[in-house]
Amino acid sequence: MSLSSHSFPLNNLRGEFHTDYPLARYTSWRCGGKAERFYRPADLQDLQGFLAQLPDSEPLTWIGLGSNTLVRDGGIKGTVILTLAGLQALQLLDDHTLRAEAGVTCAKVSKLCVKEGFEDGAFFAGIPGTVGGALAMNAGAFGGETWSFVSTVETMNHQGRITVRKPEEFAIAYRTVKDLLKEYFVAGTFRFTRGDSGRAKQAIQRLLKQRNETQPIGLPSCGSVFKNPPGDFAGRLIQAAGLKGFQYGGAQVSKKHANFIINIGGATAHDIEYLIHYVAKTVHDQFGIMLVPECKILGI
Repeated sequence: MSLSSHSFPLNNLRGEFHTDYPLARYTSWRCGGKAERFYRPADLQDLQGFLAQLPDSEPLTWIGLGSNTLVRDGGIKGTVILTLAGLQALQLLDDHTLRAEAGVTCAKVSKLCVKEGFEDGAFFAGIPGTVGGALAMNAGAFGGETWSFVSTVETMNHQGRITVRKPEEFAIAYRTVKDLLKEYFVAGTFRFTRGDSGRAKQAIQRLLKQRNETQPIGLPSCGSVFKNPPGDFAGRLIQAAGLKGFQYGGAQVSKKHANFIINIGGATAHDIEYLIHYVAKTVHDQFGIMLVPECKILGI
């Protein structure tokens, strides 16, 4: 069984399929190439049916909001799966636990946390991505981290089979999740402490106000580009290296927060990737600290 760029031999699916599909609109940097093949599943069951019919050799790339992703200008070989529209189930399981599928935005999770008085879930409001991405990288904001609240996760393998796994089956660290065994996160259950809905709302408003005052919200970026090194902040080091406002092509180190690279207009993925490497090299040359990107660089 094989897939070509011009045919789609799979059957009985309800999702949306395209070939040579532009991906710039699905990344928050608003640049990058095309997907050789692109599938937007209708729901979790539809995704299972799609994967069950793919050849094992077909490369898979998963995208949610694309907020932590740089797609190179040459595009992505194989099939890109967009979870954002189809994997949208979000439900309260009991007084302390909710389940969210991979395509649910972290902002939507935070709204449910407010409604239910889960004050310790307020930090999700500061993560500009989906649950799937938050699980894959242990995303965090305002001192909170995703995996601190995970009870179980549901993973899907290349053949579409779902497995329920516990946190102890993964190696969890700062912005890092290992031992995925070529499985993909499709849902997670999260346990929170129930508190006061009003206080939860105030906590989120306070955190969002802080974010809006310190970050270039509303401009095309991926959020924080680099992980914070132990005992320091990437933004402080980049600013100390004199790189705030530094520009290459259409990409610029934000003048508001140095750990953001923004597309100021017409930036290519090459512009952004060049700037990422330039910033890392400059900081290393000046301070001997190698900054590690948080963002995922995909494609050719």
